[in-house]
Parts: sequence; C-alpha cells; structure tokens
Amino acid sequence: MRLSKINSPDDLKKVSLIDLPGLAQELREYIINHVSVTGGHLAPSLGAVDLTIALHYIFDTPRDKIIWDVGHQAYAHKILTGRREEFPKNRQYQGISGFPNPKESPHDAFGTGHASTSISAGYGMVCARDLTGEKYNVISVIGDGSMTGGLAFEGLNNAGASKRNFIVVLNDNTMSISPNVGALSKYLALLITNPHLNKIKRDLLEFANRIPQGDRIARSWGRLENSIKAMLAPGMFFEQLGFRYIGPLDGHKIDDLVNIFQKVKELPGPILIHVLTKKGKGYQPAENDATHFHGVGSFSKTTGQANGKSKNPSYTSIFGKTLVSIAKERKDVIAITAAMTDGTGLTEFSKLYPDRFFDVGIAESHAVTFASGLAVQGLRPVVAIYSTFLQRAYDQIIHDVALQNIPVIFALDRAGLVGEDGPTHHGCFDLSYLRNIPNLTVLVPRDENEFQHMIATAIEWKQGPIAVRYPRGAGVGCVLDQELQPLPVGKAEVARTGNSGAILTLGPIFWEAMQAAQMLDEKGIPLSVINMRSLKPLDLDLLKQISVQFDRVITVEEGILAGGFGSAVMEAFEKMEASAPMVKRLGIKDEFIEQGSRSILLKNVGLDAENIARQASEFFSKSGEKPIIPKAEKTAKIDDIRDHSQHTDTQDMGRSSRLPGVAQK
Repeated sequence: MRLSKINSPDDLKKVSLIDLPGLAQELREYIINHVSVTGGHLAPSLGAVDLTIALHYIFDTPRDKIIWDVGHQAYAHKILTGRREEFPKNRQYQGISGFPNPKESPHDAFGTGHASTSISAGYGMVCARDLTGEKYNVISVIGDGSMTGGLAFEGLNNAGASKRNFIVVLNDNTMSISPNVGALSKYLALLITNPHLNKIKRDLLEFANRIPQGDRIARSWGRLENSIKAMLAPGMFFEQLGFRYIGPLDGHKIDDLVNIFQKVKELPGPILIHVLTKKGKGYQPAENDATHFHGVGSFSKTTGQANGKSKNPSYTSIFGKTLVSIAKERKDVIAITAAMTDGTGLTEFSKLYPDRFFDVGIAESHAVTFASGLAVQGLRPVVAIYSTFLQRAYDQIIHDVALQNIPVIFALDRAGLVGEDGPTHHGCFDLSYLRNIPNLTVLVPRDENEFQHMIATAIEWKQGPIAVRYPRGAGVGCVLDQELQPLPVGKAEVARTGNSGAILTLGPIFWEAMQAAQMLDEKGIPLSVINMRSLKPLDLDLLKQISVQFDRVITVEEGILAGGFGSAVMEAFEKMEASAPMVKRLGIKDEFIEQGSRSILLKNVGLDAENIARQASEFFSKSGEKPIIPKAEKTAKIDDIRDHSQHTDTQDMGRSSRLPGVAQK
C-alpha cells in the first residue's frame, strides 16, 4: 500500500510518476471507506484527488501556498499532508475539521468554508511575498461553482492587472465552464508552456521593439496569438483580465498535470490553468448523482444508500413541500436559491415550476437584490439561503431590501448549531445580524408544524421584508396540520404555566426548555414556558404581563448572545413602566463553536435540557432556601397569561405539536 507510507508531501515526491495513478485509486478508496462512516463532502473531494496529487508532487507546501476554494475538495490534501491517521475522525467532535484550517496544519495556508475567497486571499499572499522579498509560489484552487461568486471576479480583476506571479487553478467539474477536452487543447496547453517557445517569443518581441515600427509587429504577434487562442480555447475572458490562460486539461491525467505544473512554475505573471474533473470520480453512485453525494451523512459504500435516516421529515423537506403547495395556488410565488437547489429543498419546485425557479449560482448578494427587483414588480420572491451564507449579502439586505421596505421573503435554513460542518457553517449569528435592521420581521418556529404555518404567514406578509429562521435536520415528529393558516405576527404562545418564574424561548430550543421545566417542576420550581415565535416584533403585551408578574426571567436561544433574542427582551423590559424582572440569558457565548454532533454541542454550550434546568434552578432559588415565589401582588396575574394564550388562537396548533412525555401545566 503506497498510501500507508505517505505522511507528508516529501514522501509523495518519492513515489515514481508511473505509480501515481495507483496511489490516486488508494486515496479514493480511503476517502470512501471513512466518509461512508462519518459523512462529509464526498463527491467534490473524489473529483480533486488527481489534481491534489499533481499539485503536491510539484509544489512544496507549506513554503508554497495552496488555497482550496471552498475547502470541501481538500480531503486528499489533508490525507497527504500528515493527517491520514486522523482522517477517520474527520468532522467529528475533537477531530479534524472538514475544511482547511491553519490551526490544524501549516499546509492549510488559509481557512476556507465559504466559496469564492481563494483568489482574493491568494493575491494577498502574493503581494505579501513580493513586499517582503520572499520566494515562493501561491496557487489558488477554485472550482465546484465558486467561480460564479462575484468575489472571485473581483480578485481576478485585481490580480490580473498586477502582473505579479500568481497561479490560479480552475477545477471545472461541470459546475462552472465545461468545454470538451481534446488532443488539440492539450497540445495548445503544452505549446503555451513550452519554455523554448516562450524564450523565442520574448526574443522576437525584444528584437521587434528595437527596430523601426517594431511596435506594430509586436501588436500583430499578440493579435495573432490571441486569435489562435480564441479559436482553440475558451480562455480569452481570462486573458482579457490579465491572466495567461492554459487549458482545458484532463484533470484525471496526473502525468499531464505534473508536466504542466512543472513548466508553469517557471512562467512569470498571473496564470490560470483550466482543469476538467468529474465530481465523484471513482465511486459510481457519486458519479451518477454528484449533487446528492456533494455532502452526505453516513451511507452504505456498497449501495450508496443513507444509514439511519430519521423517520421524521426534515425542516428542509417541509419547506420545499409547503412552498410547492402555496405556489400551486399562487402564481406570483418565486423561489430563488444560490447553488443549493437540493440543499434548500427546492428540487421539486424547480421541476414543477421551472419558469418561477431561479438558481443564481454561488452569488448570494445577487440573489437578494435580484429578489428585490422581482418584489417591486408585485411578485412574491422567496430567497432560500443557509443562515451562514446569507451573511455574505448583508449590505444587500440593508440597502436593497430593508431600506426600501421591499417585501422580500427570506427562508434561512441551517440556523443554529448545524453539527459536523463546524464553525464556518453554524448559523449562530442571524438573530443578531437581522434584528438590528429596520423594517425587517423575523419569525422563528418551535417545530415543523409551526414552521409550515410561518411560511404561509411570510407569503401573506406585505408590510415589508420578512425572514423565517429554521434549523438543519429532522423535526420533533409532531402532527402536521392539513391546512395552512397565517399566524398573528408578534404574538407568543404560552405553552406551560408556573408561578416561580418564566422561561422565554425562541425556536426549536423550546423543547429543551420544556424538558428542563418538567425537571424543575419535580423539584418544586414550577415555571412558565413561553414560545415567543417572533424575534421582531416581540410580543410586548405578554412581556408587560411577565414584567408585572415575575421577578426573574430566563431567555433561551440557539444563537450568539451578543445582540440576540435575550438582548431584545432586556431592551423591551427597559422601556416598560413596570419594574423590569431580573433576566438571565442562555445562549452561545462570544466564541466560535467547533464541529460535533448537535447533541454534544448543545451540551457544551449549556443549552441541553439538563444544563438549562441546572442554570434555572440556580437562578430561581438560593442554596438552602425555598424557591423564590413571586410577590404577593403579582401571583394573581397567572390567569392573565392563560387568557393571553387563548387570545392568540394557537391552542389547537400547540396541542398537535406537543412533545410526547412532557407534562402540561
């Protein structure tokens, strides 16, 4: 086994060129064996195996810098750079990250989890190298749709004009530009990189510049060269940006890649090498369905079938089905995604209503402003983007949507802790970054039944932009109402009553709070549990009642504490005439959360039922004393809360979605 002997790129360089294809096969088998157990980004990493081997065979990391964009094509890179033994714990709690991470290895030149960043980061390293007088190569590997992101073109434009030595590898796996590979294009690539021909070209141009009207000869030569390239290769766009274009090359022929990379090392200026690869290469199920195997959970490597799939439908699937149901009746509903049709549950919508479906590529900023253009013409655009990816369109949300109060609908999937994808993908910041935007309404469901009603609510909401935030994974298994009904915006639901204090929750973390309340009830600390439903606006009427009735309140949120739900509640109490209760906020502290299963991460940040109960017990009672009882003049107000719950018309919905085994007060 060749792979077992490779613990660094130096070991790779000792393998003969003729043995590299065999090593590539071993690498693929190793990746498949372990990703089938842990889950991960399988198809993109399989497609980049040969390219990875060729890069490390020629370049010398960590002295040379390789930046992987978006990072999910870097499994082979991790294995070849000393993390082979750690790879079985890839994406697992206290294991290695599923993305490049400089804290993990000096061979990871830059941390990447979001797309289209490699060229800008790489060009920064290029300028740093030149300013400090150092000598090393910088290679940005971009692909898997990342070239559709605007940041990539901004980087290309800046780097190409600089004339600095910089190598960009476009890993084209049919998610970007996809011309055919043929003998002619391969010959052209070899011709362009031939050092003897390049020397002849330089000598001819220097001679032309020394003779009368030589500049005309030089310009004619350049036009002739560009004309040939335009006929034979799809690279004139990159040439116009200042890059010397090479390709397209077969990204699975290691010997050709090694040959080209060796020659490119000696060429001056910005160079773009166009490599064609097959996503999922070497594993038939992944080749047949690269979208499904882009990112997967554990699966049978024999059949490709997923293991241990939950019986409960996921929030993502419910979103897709709900939107299809609404779109059937409403011809003005439009669905927009940023290169995540399957990931956001819009595959069925795209097939049933292709004229009303838009996948704009990895271009979140464009998606938001594009939606604004649709909305001002009277349509109802729904922008379905992962919470962590919507951060990239923050300016557009403010300037192109909220400032103009345009009724765009945002569906924020993967909110909260998403598990094994780690800190680049946790949706921990949306409550904070959306709450401070004027005109924007933010809804957060406690379960899948409430979620489908919130989608219907958002479609009907025309007073301005509105966002619905929901988690990754399966719901709690509650009964789904057959008919969709818009909810009263800004009205909370009292799910449980108790006279020792109140727990205010937002989102599915509600169920952890309900279990915690049951534990505390058994200890003689009966608490009310409130499902707030809406971050913005808050239910101020209910908060006023709570401020009169209780001396102490806990808020629980699956998001960053700074500026989030708890902060909003405290600010609301501050404005009230009644004396504000003491508030304890539970949520994610000022830190990035690593990868791991959601259950482990919830426990680590203190948001599981046991930790909520422990912290609440400490807060609502003192050591050696009875639980704090509300002031006498306040205890009579408990019926007011019950009345409020009935007034919001939510009892039927709450009854259908109660978690089995949780006692109701």
